Amino acid sequence: MNITTTLHSWDGSVALFERRGLPVSTYENLYEESYDVHAGALAIDGHLDLDAAELEGTGLVVDGDLDVSGAVLTIDDGCSALIVLGDLRAAAVYLEGDAKLLVRGSVHVEAFVGNMTDKLVMVHGDLHARVTVLSAGFEPDLVEGTLHGPVLAPAYLAAAYSAPTGAEAPAAAAAVLVPEVLSAGADDDPDGQGVFDTPGVHGGRLLGRIEAGLPVTLAAGRG
Repeated sequence: MNITTTLHSWDGSVALFERRGLPVSTYENLYEESYDVHAGALAIDGHLDLDAAELEGTGLVVDGDLDVSGAVLTIDDGCSALIVLGDLRAAAVYLEGDAKLLVRGSVHVEAFVGNMTDKLVMVHGDLHARVTVLSAGFEPDLVEGTLHGPVLAPAYLAAAYSAPTGAEAPAAAAAVLVPEVLSAGADDDPDGQGVFDTPGVHGGRLLGRIEAGLPVTLAAGRG
């Protein structure tokens, strides 16, 4: 991934956040270290894999809109943070492990997927997704605008997002997701499932399809 950036100190990064109107309550939870800043809008062909990003600092700051033709991916603990000071558009967002994603504007994706709770995820605009999949206690710390599109979530999160529960939950997953990422229940192949606990969804196959650049919803396209 070849991105032209300038290394900013923590004080320099804060000064930029303040000029762009990013609330203190959002960036105060970041590591107070240096960040790689890309000036202006950024378009990336393919995935933006934050686990593999070769950055000098602790994270990538895009001072404008970010458009990714593939997915924004973060799976490993200790990965780089991503701060977008405009809108974020991508085929998908898949967040796991020690994920840190801050977006000043809105997010537009086919699928927004979060798995596990050790994260910092804040969206100050709307979240437009053809499906949002929440698992293992993951939920965004903030969606200041409106969350558009259906939400699939385990029962303990469902009430907050009007997600279906009980026998309706697997049926709801089947109504929006391609068959290849659906779970067959207790007798399903456990490989890659891990702690993923969204009813009707196989987390390993969902991630694999996103990594392969394949659609995961029946009505593919960005939200």
